[in-house]
Amino acid sequence: MADSLVIIPTYNEKENIEKIIRKVCSLSVPFHILIVDDGSPDGTAQIVKSLEAEFRGRLFIEERKGKLGLGTAYIHGFKWALAREYEFIFEMDADFSHNPEDLIRLRQSCLDGADMSIGSRYIKGVNVVNWPMNRVLMSYFASVYVRFITGINIQDATAGFVCFRRKVLERIPLDKIRFVGYAFQIEMKFTAIQYKFNVVEVPIIFTDRTEGTSKMSTSIFKEAFFGVIQLKISSWTRKYN
Repeated sequence: MADSLVIIPTYNEKENIEKIIRKVCSLSVPFHILIVDDGSPDGTAQIVKSLEAEFRGRLFIEERKGKLGLGTAYIHGFKWALAREYEFIFEMDADFSHNPEDLIRLRQSCLDGADMSIGSRYIKGVNVVNWPMNRVLMSYFASVYVRFITGINIQDATAGFVCFRRKVLERIPLDKIRFVGYAFQIEMKFTAIQYKFNVVEVPIIFTDRTEGTSKMSTSIFKEAFFGVIQLKISSWTRKYN
């Protein structure tokens, strides 16, 4: 059995899903893929199912009823992975904003000693392609804000391209993770660091999607802004052991 599982949450990704599956399955490392689809009305799940026979034993899908949020999709995927024997468990977007080739680099970082490796847009300058300047600034200064409030030394706190070693997800109480949008990404990094795991940033180039629609919204941004304060306050009384 392969030791690496890539979890890809989807909602209306029919333009990208087959291409991303084929690309991941073409890599030199035999990654498995779990699609967690939130009832996409555009037929994303049907496309995945049509590929299951071709990629038997490597491609899996979990379907959920309705748009339940990014964080809950990943938690669902983490639990699915932990019920099996995967050692390296990845988060990745479906839209090619994360280069699948970088999966190998994130995995290698964990093989070299990281417990959690982050595909970082900001560890070496600002490596973002095709984003409008206001989006770049919002993302960059969100990480500055997170560092200021929480004290964690992560340059790209909202990054969604991540490799976890199994032991990290076994240790973090997944049912207590509270946030669902970008605050989920911050919470997972913050919690891993509180548990003293070795979190390493790996430089990547992030390219904005060319097909499909972004899922960013004002409510997601607000959750992240206020959620960071809640995270810090709750950490004063929470025991991480």
